[in-house]
Amino acid sequence: MALMSYKKNIAIIYASITGNTKELAEIIESEFRKLSIYPVIYQANLFPIERLGTFDAVIVGTYTWGNGTLPREILPVYNGFETQDVSEVVTGVIGTGDSFYPHFCGAVDEFRDMLFVQSRLAATLKVELKPQMADLPRCKRFVESILRCVEKVKK
Repeated sequence: MALMSYKKNIAIIYASITGNTKELAEIIESEFRKLSIYPVIYQANLFPIERLGTFDAVIVGTYTWGNGTLPREILPVYNGFETQDVSEVVTGVIGTGDSFYPHFCGAVDEFRDMLFVQSRLAATLKVELKPQMADLPRCKRFVESILRCVEKVKK
């Protein structure tokens, strides 16, 4: 990648109730680390919302509550994106869910739609329940998509 010498400032923010979304966030973090990029990973309730606009990229990880809604732990992050100038921030959304429900990973879709308007949305990734080995290539492609978009913004 062209700008590998540029030190990227990336945050991964997640909310997880079963541990599945946390595990997915850690896999994404690991994919960045394989490329010598070291994102900061935050639980949603510990993320400093006022810093949203200071990152080159922000990845949001969320589970879906009930029948497709955002969990309350992630709402401050959602509201922060809506109220701050994040128009130059590259974003991505990841999430885990159960396709048994009619709105599979509905919270991912809700974040995706808002981030498309508010930021430079690069990619989304939905995983059925717990991340599996078969999901690893998709995680790698997700990270590559985020980095390509960051490089375009930094040119």
